[in-house]
Amino acid sequence: MSTYVYGITARSHPALPEGMTGVGEPPLPVRILTAGDLAAVVSDAPEGLRPKRRDLLAHQNVLAETGAGGCVLPMRFGSVATDDDAVTQVLGERAEHYAERLRELDGKVEYNIKATHVEEAVLHLVMAENEQVRALAEANRRSGGGSYDDKIRLGEMVAAAVQAKEAEDAGEVQGLLAPAAAAVSMGPESTGWLLNVSYLVPRDTAEEFLATVEQVRKSHPHLDLRINGPLPPYSFVEPGPAEPAGSRAGADAGAH
Repeated sequence: MSTYVYGITARSHPALPEGMTGVGEPPLPVRILTAGDLAAVVSDAPEGLRPKRRDLLAHQNVLAETGAGGCVLPMRFGSVATDDDAVTQVLGERAEHYAERLRELDGKVEYNIKATHVEEAVLHLVMAENEQVRALAEANRRSGGGSYDDKIRLGEMVAAAVQAKEAEDAGEVQGLLAPAAAAVSMGPESTGWLLNVSYLVPRDTAEEFLATVEQVRKSHPHLDLRINGPLPPYSFVEPGPAEPAGSRAGADAGAH
């Protein structure tokens, strides 16, 4: 039977709560596989697994319970290996790498920051900052709205100015938040966001990081900043025993 992988931790990690269950309907028992100094938190893989809310929450709960006892390298939702032997084989082959990541991520959590423009606010800002856009808009207004070509030209200029503002704002936000984090991971680009970045933050400085986010929010009122966390550090773990390279689906499925 296929093996569902929740995460990787140290063999010395405290025992998990007795009777803990994970994904599946009915929920399948969680168990531990070991290889050398490492351990994998797994269960049997249910057939036809889909990212339903119950299973997403079950995956997160297993990681939360495991993380409460010490560092765990989280695998993304839907990580399935062919069998137990495939999991332990990868643990053995990549033992040094996983041990290094456990040391590096110990005591740290992930915060994902997404940002979009508040449309009306950024349009006012563009008009205030761009003299050419402002002049053409005023000329069109004085002429009763302007010709068709003038309207098209104004629209193109505004779109270009907003796009430039997106790049400028993304750079500014990253520059302000990066010093408050231990590491940064860029998320996949999307037309829905001007910024999608995950930050690795020590638990003991999380309040300082959140305070910095709030300062950025206040200093950039034309931005809609959305923060999700604390999360297991999905974005700072390379693909595991059952994960395809480049996969980021698990972090997003976890409700970014």
